[in-house]
Amino acid sequence: AKIVEKCGTRDYWEDWAKDVAEIAERHVTRIAGLVQQPDTDARSFFQDFLLELRDDLNESITEHDAIEMLAQHLITRPVFDALFEGHAFVDRNPVSLAMTEVLSVIDEAQVEREARTLEGFYASVRRRAAGITDPLARQNLIVELYDKFFRGAFPRTTQMLGIVYTPVEIVDFIIRSVNEALQDEFGQTLGSEGVHILDPFAGTGTFITRLLQSGLIAPEDLERKYREEIHANEIVLLAYYIAAINIETVFHAAVGREGYLPYTGVCLTDTFALHEGDDELSYYMKDNTDRRERQKTTDIKVIIGNPPYSAGQRSANDNARNVAYAKLDRRIRTTYSVRGAKDIKRKVLYDSYIRAMRWGSDRLGKSGVMAYVSGSAWVDRAFADGMRKCLAEEFASVHVFHLRGDIRKNMLSGGLAREGENVFGQGTMTGIAITVFVKNPDAVEQGRILFHDIGDDLGRNKKLEIIKRFGSIRGIQEARGWTRITPDQHGDWLDQRDDEVNKFLVIGNKGVKQDRPVALFADFSRGIVTSRDSWCVNPSRLALKTNIESTISFYNEERIRWKEAKKIKTEPKELQDFLNPDAKKISWGKDLTKNIEKDQPIDAQDGIIVPCMYRPFTKQLTYYSRQLSWSRYRMPRIFPNANLPNRVIAVTGRGGRSGFSTLMMDALPSYDTVEKGQCFPFWLYEKDEGGQADLLGEGIPGYRRLDAITDYGLQHFRSAYPSESISREDTFHYVYGLLHSEDYRSRFRSNLAKELPRIPCVKPVEDYRAFRDAGRRLGELHVGYEDVDPFPATVDTGGKLLMDDPEQVYRVTKMRHPGSGKNKDRSTVIYNAHIAIRDIPKGAWDYVVNGKPALAWVMERQCVKTNKASGIVSNANRYAIETVGDPRYPLDLFLRVVTVSLETVNIVRDLPGLTIE
Repeated sequence: AKIVEKCGTRDYWEDWAKDVAEIAERHVTRIAGLVQQPDTDARSFFQDFLLELRDDLNESITEHDAIEMLAQHLITRPVFDALFEGHAFVDRNPVSLAMTEVLSVIDEAQVEREARTLEGFYASVRRRAAGITDPLARQNLIVELYDKFFRGAFPRTTQMLGIVYTPVEIVDFIIRSVNEALQDEFGQTLGSEGVHILDPFAGTGTFITRLLQSGLIAPEDLERKYREEIHANEIVLLAYYIAAINIETVFHAAVGREGYLPYTGVCLTDTFALHEGDDELSYYMKDNTDRRERQKTTDIKVIIGNPPYSAGQRSANDNARNVAYAKLDRRIRTTYSVRGAKDIKRKVLYDSYIRAMRWGSDRLGKSGVMAYVSGSAWVDRAFADGMRKCLAEEFASVHVFHLRGDIRKNMLSGGLAREGENVFGQGTMTGIAITVFVKNPDAVEQGRILFHDIGDDLGRNKKLEIIKRFGSIRGIQEARGWTRITPDQHGDWLDQRDDEVNKFLVIGNKGVKQDRPVALFADFSRGIVTSRDSWCVNPSRLALKTNIESTISFYNEERIRWKEAKKIKTEPKELQDFLNPDAKKISWGKDLTKNIEKDQPIDAQDGIIVPCMYRPFTKQLTYYSRQLSWSRYRMPRIFPNANLPNRVIAVTGRGGRSGFSTLMMDALPSYDTVEKGQCFPFWLYEKDEGGQADLLGEGIPGYRRLDAITDYGLQHFRSAYPSESISREDTFHYVYGLLHSEDYRSRFRSNLAKELPRIPCVKPVEDYRAFRDAGRRLGELHVGYEDVDPFPATVDTGGKLLMDDPEQVYRVTKMRHPGSGKNKDRSTVIYNAHIAIRDIPKGAWDYVVNGKPALAWVMERQCVKTNKASGIVSNANRYAIETVGDPRYPLDLFLRVVTVSLETVNIVRDLPGLTIE
């Protein structure tokens, strides 16, 4: 019992975080009430404090942000008192002093009452910290406390800044690698005089503390480095506090110093905003301002760290927008973005970790070393082609140690964890890489790219063990692990494209221009994006109608409320700060906020409810609306309404993580029916001048139907096969058959991952016929999946007589396999408490579409699921009853898709090899 009391449990701080979140909210409410009273000292103090925060951090800091920082200070001051008992930090740190001065207007008795509520939490921190003498153990304790406590207590800040903390194995690898790069390139070390080191995203100070403990800086150099040449920035208040105390404590222990020497190299600041403008204000944090100014004029030689990972908030309801940086973002536009292919969207280039690379390269100037652990998407994804070109030109060498761990790829691979676990655990889902960049204008060779892949399907602990074993980039070199990469003309480093495809017919172009070849399809489109699927997509027509009417009504209420607030000039600085963020009433986004600014009402009659293919072999209903959908792209030309027939061939779009897929369907597709899907139609529809004014009109009249396959494309194939009488339908099916070819997908895998397919003419003509006929059979199978015969698997009721009510007998909440992990039995599916499906052929799982077996999609989507944010229920049984009229539909759907899968596998297996002249 004493051991348990001493050590606590891993869940204990997570439980406390819930209480802390509530207490923090009470602090926020109380402080807001004080500082928002006009003509008071509290208001005056706070306004000066807010202006200085905006000056030291960035202009996006709102009143709420500043109030939240004060609340965090109140709550967390006792935390670092407990971690570092007897430390002089509180009385000496400029930011802590400033916070305390501003908070002097607050009722101290109320603060004490709140503090007593958390005494159990503070005591648990003291117990865990007591007696810890090992530096690594203390580092791990701080990271665990910060990660578990902060993520639960202040989730909005965590999301906005992409807060993730770094395993010490990675930190040590980076530090040693940088030291080796300095030795090899400049004849210096991390301890050399004049080598200024900066961690721009310090977190809890792990990089700096491990540097001080590394032994790479000689004892006689430690004080000089600490006083003058080691710098750190942090934007999150609690992290800043812990980093400063942590670094001070480690330094004093390392040098055996008795007198207190504060660490003056740490700044509370937004690194990206540091060079956007000049510091102008210093009401309460003059020392912090002075530190920032000193750092800005320092010649930085080394940049190390773990940049935040955040491309933007998941939902506008979170009110966790990323900040824009005019100068930095302009640098990205004029370098990384402009150097890339012209037809690729570049939003991801403004992810925080990519901003960190652009900022760091510019901050180093002409020479130095930058080493980050960051997201790895930039290494191989299409959006970063221009970025890779710039990096190869700006740096003498780039070492990339790819740690994998893209959890989404694992989820989209039918459960095959090719990427393995993430080295950050649940801290991030993206793939990770350690990268060491060296700028040296005097290097004999420039633009050397060296790459090492940690390997497939490894667990987190195994990856950290490998990182520790290598120890540094030199360790990988000694193990002959580096592969030299020569970038190609596209800026590709990995999975370089086969340029033979440039001879093939372009499948589609967005607008025919003089510099673009004529394409096979006259037009194509992404699937629709609602950005609020829980509201706009549902298996139940009745539920969908209710949800739409409810959220539109709330939107219009907020629109009117904002309009009235503007009349009396009480609106806040930002509309988003004014809007009610209740996710149970609406899912906000830029589309809706722009409409509110324009005072644009929404009428439920402006859209219609239509069937959509939401995921492979899973139809639902969607509200097809110009106003409530984020974008319909060009789908109104393909599926104008529910009555006009069409078929599309959807293919995986650029940047898809699940591997190339294609699927033919006859219903409105979602953006991720096939991942980031681009849809090529058989027909196009145009508004007839004599028809209805609204594209979403219910009636069939009023439209003109056009062939989507161009005359040029049709003639291309007729010329290639003069003995054949080729129709547009033949061409459509030939494309679908060819895109299923394993030879085609394997040979042009890298091209398919980075650009739209191009269509070759196979030889001999008999192979053309084989692909055409296979495409026709596959198309009928995939479009008509609801009409094929169910596979005669064993439907096991356990020998029991089932109840009379079919809605209860066949109700499904979540299908599953017996067993788990490697022992999962895929020959059986537990359908519900009454029914099991047995004797499912092994080959049925071989048909993979959109990264998973088709059967896995059926299992995943035929369920009852509640959206956490909105509370809206998606119940597949309602589609079965309301739309199909058969409660057994989910069971039969699974059995039908078994048939579809087996036949698809057989058709694809019989396709001829790919022969191209």
